[in-house]
Amino acid sequence: MLDQLWQARRSSEDKHRRDDHRSPYQRDRARILHSAAFRRLQAKTQVLGVGMNDFYRTRLTHSLEVSQIGTGILAQLNQRNPELSELLNSDSLIESMCLAHDIGHPPFGHGGETALNYMMRNDGGFEGNGQTFRILSLLEPYTSEWGMNLTRRTLLGILKYPVTYSQLFKPYSQSQVANYRQLKPSHWPVVKGVFDDDKNILHWVIAPLSSNDKALFLSGEQVDTYHHKRSKYKSLDCSIMELADDIAYAVHDLEDAIVMGIVTKEQWQETIETELNVIKNEWITNEVLNLDSALFSPQHHVRKNAIGTLVNTLVTAIHITENTIFDEPLLRFNAVLEPEFDRVLETLKQFVYKRVIRRPEIQMLEFKGQQIVMELFEAFASDPERLLPYSTQERWKQAITQGENGLRVICDYISGMTDDFAGKLYQQLFSPKTEGIIDFGPQ
Repeated sequence: MLDQLWQARRSSEDKHRRDDHRSPYQRDRARILHSAAFRRLQAKTQVLGVGMNDFYRTRLTHSLEVSQIGTGILAQLNQRNPELSELLNSDSLIESMCLAHDIGHPPFGHGGETALNYMMRNDGGFEGNGQTFRILSLLEPYTSEWGMNLTRRTLLGILKYPVTYSQLFKPYSQSQVANYRQLKPSHWPVVKGVFDDDKNILHWVIAPLSSNDKALFLSGEQVDTYHHKRSKYKSLDCSIMELADDIAYAVHDLEDAIVMGIVTKEQWQETIETELNVIKNEWITNEVLNLDSALFSPQHHVRKNAIGTLVNTLVTAIHITENTIFDEPLLRFNAVLEPEFDRVLETLKQFVYKRVIRRPEIQMLEFKGQQIVMELFEAFASDPERLLPYSTQERWKQAITQGENGLRVICDYISGMTDDFAGKLYQQLFSPKTEGIIDFGPQ
């Protein structure tokens, strides 16, 4: 009965299709793969900007790699935990979450996220993971009202931060900036949670949980390293997806940076080897610390083998922990990295962050995207019935009529844009050139 509850959808479906023997999670995966929101990931920035090189990863290729790593983690956990086979029983479930985890991220990466959060600072904020939940459960037009109408367990697994915005928000010290170009992301950190506009959907997702589990799962805490409160817990499925995402980010984005010459062998030795030398682990000492020559080899297959070794090192160091404060097995168990290997992952992530993401060339692209998104938002908010496409105008009018958040509709529209579309629309609105009127498609 409980499994049926987790496989339930917000809208019951009675589709008569011949010989369709797919599981509920296989159907979820198909809906995600065939969605417009998923296809748009091919033209959204991952780390390196779209157009910088024909080799870099986009959010689409990143999501495919996360999916592959996620099923690899699941295979490892199944091998080690046969007693949990009923919980760890679906590649399609993990693939669905991994493929969908970045669907809500806006154009221009974190620059776009900062911009939308600032423009929504008095109206519920913006954050990519919260938008992912919103697209899957409400916006993607697979159904008229329920988004992709995915199973409850898939939606539970996508919730990296399952607490509403208002429970986590801490007021900013600044009221606003004098000019958009003065906006510093560090002064306006996003709230990592579910938008208050979507709290009814969140409550539907967690309906099978006991009162005790709901209270714990929806709790937040203040941490020293972040301005706002942070959620404390996630589901087993989400913990697998998040590890797969972190591994793909740390290892595969590192590979992009190596190939493009952004990081050097000397930087690797200076940072990674220095950090990892203090870890007393035989595998790390013998394998990871000897990868520098292979990682920076001019021979593609040699470098690929080293990248594979890094991924394997992390995937095979994941195990299951149990938190007995929860009644529901999906919350009681989580996948975690062994401490020594967690340090390896964090070292790699910080290396990519400092040596790649924080490079001035990359930050200039984020800054530029940040300005584009804020100015688009300001324009549409100034006169929605004049500038928005007809279909988005109707959504905006409906929201206003029903006393809902009209700015959320504008935020939805902009966050769904690809980098290229947002750039062209910006030119259409603000460039003195008039040729090449942008096509919104059928109205």
